[in-house]
Amino acid sequence: MQAPDRDLLEVLKFELQFLEQGKYRSLLQWRPRYIFEDSPTCKKGRSSCIFSNCLLLDFVPPEHRSEPAPCRYIPLNERGETVDSLYRTGTHDELEETLRGWLYAVIRRLEGQRSLPLRKAA
Repeated sequence: MQAPDRDLLEVLKFELQFLEQGKYRSLLQWRPRYIFEDSPTCKKGRSSCIFSNCLLLDFVPPEHRSEPAPCRYIPLNERGETVDSLYRTGTHDELEETLRGWLYAVIRRLEGQRSLPLRKAA
């Protein structure tokens, strides 16, 4: 389901940079920014996700892919915490720290996969 013109690793690195620059904490907004949804990496229309352009959809459990904002249901750690669950039970600092850990882990894994030599078919 990934759009071919966007690279997942680059999108995740940009998302990490957006987080690290404090862009989810903008005080000039009339409401807090939503994690993933209000990031420039999100290609959704303002009313609903455009699944064909969503690089994060592969991380969303199948039972949540039809949600209005499926990216809120990506398991971010071994406890299964998600953006949605942390909106309800955590602080903004806890949410950002959990997201940061997830982004670092996925970026490291993808970079490791790219550094492996390609095998030729026999």
